[in-house]
Amino acid sequence: MAVTGAGAGLTSLEVCAGAGGLALGLEGAGFTPVIALDNRPVACETLRLNRPEWNVLETDLLDFDPVDHQQTYGVDLLSAGLPRVKATAAINRSRGSDLELEILRATIMLMHGVQPRALLVENVPDLVTKDTYAPIREEMEKELDHLGYRYEWFVLNAADHGVPQDRKQGFLVAFASNVTSRFEKPEPDLEDMVTVGEALLESMASRGWDRAEEWAAQADRIAPTLVGGSWERGGADLGPTGSKKAWAKMGVDGGTVADQVPGADFHWDPELGRSGMMALTVEQAAKLQGFPPEWQFAGKKTARYRQVGHASPPQVGRVLGDAIAAALRA
Repeated sequence: MAVTGAGAGLTSLEVCAGAGGLALGLEGAGFTPVIALDNRPVACETLRLNRPEWNVLETDLLDFDPVDHQQTYGVDLLSAGLPRVKATAAINRSRGSDLELEILRATIMLMHGVQPRALLVENVPDLVTKDTYAPIREEMEKELDHLGYRYEWFVLNAADHGVPQDRKQGFLVAFASNVTSRFEKPEPDLEDMVTVGEALLESMASRGWDRAEEWAAQADRIAPTLVGGSWERGGADLGPTGSKKAWAKMGVDGGTVADQVPGADFHWDPELGRSGMMALTVEQAAKLQGFPPEWQFAGKKTARYRQVGHASPPQVGRVLGDAIAAALRA
């Protein structure tokens, strides 16, 4: 992804960077991370594999102290693609026992030490829209008010920005008081809508499967939300029951992840059930998540798929990065 955006020359601190989807999109908008931080070794390996020039720090956000990393002081953007906060954490927020909520709080508290010009937090859309999450929003807003930041909550769907997937994401964007330009939320670009068939036709045909075009023609919709699943248990699949049913309607077995795309002798017959459907590969899932084909994922198949499923689509990071950069540059 070429650095050609309006924000060329801007700096960022990437926390909970994961496989780098958000950071990659922001890079396209001109942001260079002074540190990309994650606590998962395989994610850090992925970041180093693709961007050896980045300063990748393998550590827990709860243990990160900017005093020890003063290059983070005053960066243009603090960017955080955080673990998904649950509704139960919102209800029981005073207990302090929910890790995802503690990470969210730690990100906001990091603002005290780093004092970035802008903040970008990505999480579940319910964090933005649901009353159940109001106590968390109020807690974050109180801290940002205290620090003198102005902020905006909104939801974007990756499908509106060229990603062939129905993936709604909740965002918080904040700016320091000395950034005078008004931030403009990215608007949907419906001309960029891409179907699953359009996105995956070339790969489905790459080993000589002669029904790839037929399959692609009926896969004429966007994908359901890819779900990474738990790091602690289970194998790789494309999501919960509803998602698997949606995949089955496109003739895809959503209950597993394949090692390779269909070969020339593959017999596709969805009426036979799972045995008559193909599964997607990690690389195909990454395509549906918006990653470029050259982006590599470290680890074994399940770990690679987990990284893809938990990632933020780079295209979304790009349009947000452009909008943030425009506000910072004005």
